[in-house]
Amino acid sequence: MTLYRSLLSFCLLIGGFATSAQVFPVKNYPKGYFQWPVDATIALAANFGELRPNHYHMGLDCKTDQVQNKHVFAAADGYIAKVKIEPSGFGRCIYINHPNGLTTVYAHLNEFNPALEKYVTEQQYKLQSWQIFIDIPANLFPVKKGQFIAFSGSTGGSEGPHTHFEIRDTKTDKVLNTLLFGFPIVDNIPPDVLRLAVYDRSISTNEQTPRIYPLRKVNGVFTPPASLLIEHTNKVSFAITAYDRYVGSTHQNGIYQAVLYDDEKPVVGFDIDSISYDQTRDVNAHIDYRLKNSGGPYVQHLSKLPGYNESIYKEISGDGVIDIGNDSVHQIKIAVIDAYGNTSYVKFNVRGTVSDKEKNDSAVYEDPNEFLPGCINVFENDDIAFYLTEKSLYDSIRFKYNVLPPNSADGVSNIFELYNGNVPMHGYFPIKIRGNVSDSFKDKIVMERYWGDKKEFSKAVYENGWYKSDFREFGYFKLLRDTEPPVIKALGFYDGMNCAGVHRLAFDITDNSKDIKNFRAELDGNWLRFTNDKNLAYIYNFDEHCPRGSHTLKISAEDNVGNKTEKIYHFTR
Repeated sequence: MTLYRSLLSFCLLIGGFATSAQVFPVKNYPKGYFQWPVDATIALAANFGELRPNHYHMGLDCKTDQVQNKHVFAAADGYIAKVKIEPSGFGRCIYINHPNGLTTVYAHLNEFNPALEKYVTEQQYKLQSWQIFIDIPANLFPVKKGQFIAFSGSTGGSEGPHTHFEIRDTKTDKVLNTLLFGFPIVDNIPPDVLRLAVYDRSISTNEQTPRIYPLRKVNGVFTPPASLLIEHTNKVSFAITAYDRYVGSTHQNGIYQAVLYDDEKPVVGFDIDSISYDQTRDVNAHIDYRLKNSGGPYVQHLSKLPGYNESIYKEISGDGVIDIGNDSVHQIKIAVIDAYGNTSYVKFNVRGTVSDKEKNDSAVYEDPNEFLPGCINVFENDDIAFYLTEKSLYDSIRFKYNVLPPNSADGVSNIFELYNGNVPMHGYFPIKIRGNVSDSFKDKIVMERYWGDKKEFSKAVYENGWYKSDFREFGYFKLLRDTEPPVIKALGFYDGMNCAGVHRLAFDITDNSKDIKNFRAELDGNWLRFTNDKNLAYIYNFDEHCPRGSHTLKISAEDNVGNKTEKIYHFTR
């Protein structure tokens, strides 16, 4: 095995922000310009910035009185600019552009208004695809503030009836904190701060479990059980578990801002606003990903990790790592703020206990197995190879590697344990494995990654004896031979059926590698639109595209390596 870092690798220079008397400038977003988008009781199921697996929640989840098909309105004058329909994510979604340079987004919808529904259906048949993301000419669907645009629903990645609502900067497509626009949510309750986490920053955050202190509120201030925390290190950073609530709700919403002070001097703060979907996965640099992925709580760092470049943090007099190696007591204060300006404070003292000898013993040294953020990191041997770009890691890791024998009949490589699945990555990285595969199966190889109970598969492309794919997490990797085609199962339907009393056709399609690359339905030789909400059943609701009479239906499904199944059914209606 050869483990090395290229001599030509380079590290990014990460600059700080200029010191400012004003930690965060006041946002002058237009208040009163947008109306509440749903004809239902004004209430939130989630707010902007709430922490979710691998992303921030990027808008408001507007409650719909626990039912579907409430009217959804245009929040202001403008025109419908885009429509998206997808099995997960937003489900059925409308984008409206407004003359003030902002865009509103409405997601998890059911049917659109009749004119838009007709237009979208025509586009789906033109493109021969149920899943679409289309631009709409500005003159086709102008809207007025309060105009009906769709019925609310629970489509896509929704677990219950609601409407997801966003406000974006049209030019940059960054999503703005929706609660800063003056919607009628009554909130005079400061955030709750449940716990404090303390990190030894002489080592990587990826390779430690922080010390956790429960917090209690005493005379309006949150404090740990001991007013003086004694930490056996010369450098510390902090993180908190904090939630916001509004009047009449017990739901734990996300916080907006937090600022760390050392001896009353502001050090660093974060501001959860103006985030693009390209950046939302960086929530894993804002939380302790390892702690959460191992079954622990969400904690939000009050320090900027060294590889977190385009971050939500503002450095004022430091990056949030506090030097406590001088034996003095540091008075720490953390201000936690919601979108309405309600503020809670955490206060405590901290002191280090590292001796001068230990300080000298902990001098920085180069570990050949250490992967660093801001650097290109390479691992390569005769059986497996990968590299991480300079943006891949948020903090360093001491890379570990192990090899296990194949554990299945369709395995065509060893199993490679690459570090562990509890380290967050910024993006995908290429990985290659050498496999023992005959020429007849070279195009039927998938790479599997698993960690815990999570499995994911990707087609592996052959390149000069290697099989290559891309992933964005470590874990266990292996190559599998996939020759099994998808399985098509009709639900309540059979060949030769009289469908006179039936309202729809439905099929369950599964594959051993989970993903269906292509699905196609043809009725009498013409493409027929089947929906696939939440990647569950493929459903066709009878409409004018299936007139009365005898019909032939062909269903085909293809997996990621080209295994294909076709079935033909005859029915009358």
